[in-house]
Amino acid sequence: MRRLSSLLAASMITLTLGITAPARAQWIVFDPDNYLQNVLTAARELEQINNQITSLQNEAQMLINQARNLANLPYSSLQQLQSSIQRTQQLLAQAQRIAYDVQQIDQAFSTSYRPAFSNQSSQALFTNAQSRWQNSVAGLQDALRVQAGVVGNLDTNRVQTAALVTTSQGASGALQATQAGNQILALQAQQLADLTATVAAQGRAQSLEGAQHAAAQDQGREQLRRFLMPGQGYQPQNVRMFHQ
Repeated sequence: MRRLSSLLAASMITLTLGITAPARAQWIVFDPDNYLQNVLTAARELEQINNQITSLQNEAQMLINQARNLANLPYSSLQQLQSSIQRTQQLLAQAQRIAYDVQQIDQAFSTSYRPAFSNQSSQALFTNAQSRWQNSVAGLQDALRVQAGVVGNLDTNRVQTAALVTTSQGASGALQATQAGNQILALQAQQLADLTATVAAQGRAQSLEGAQHAAAQDQGREQLRRFLMPGQGYQPQNVRMFHQ
């Protein structure tokens, strides 16, 4: 009987130990302080990653902006402006008879436009008068040709102005905007050059016309003096008109 009791007691102890060991092994201990510390660490690491991503995005955007600011303007009006200026220069260079040259002007005013003197022949007076008239006509023609050339440049200027304004409005960076502004200034300079050429050609024609009138008045006084000179009467002679 004692032996049976001992066996039953041993069996109970074994059963108890067999059930309790696995149950104790499955028991989990929760540490709130350690959990909170882990959460804070993960949050800080996530914030650092977000900051790095934002920094990289800012650097990329800065590089994009720098590339835009350094990009050249895709449109250039330089060739068209140079062509317009060259056409106007060619018209000025084709000035007839007395060109835009100081030496030629001085030579003309020392010959054809010089004051009439008493021992100058009537044929010389006539030749000078004819030369002055031809100079005036040529000056007027040259002025009209320059004006026609400037008017012909207006259509080119209109096209270039529209293209430059459109390009400047669509500029993607500071360099493109600056280049567009510089080209617009160049267009204005070309228009100013055309205006200067027109004024110069018109002024040349007016100056030649005024010089012709002044020389004609001086020659008229000399011819009147010769006509009224005592001891000499009017002597008829054959003359040629300008177009003969």
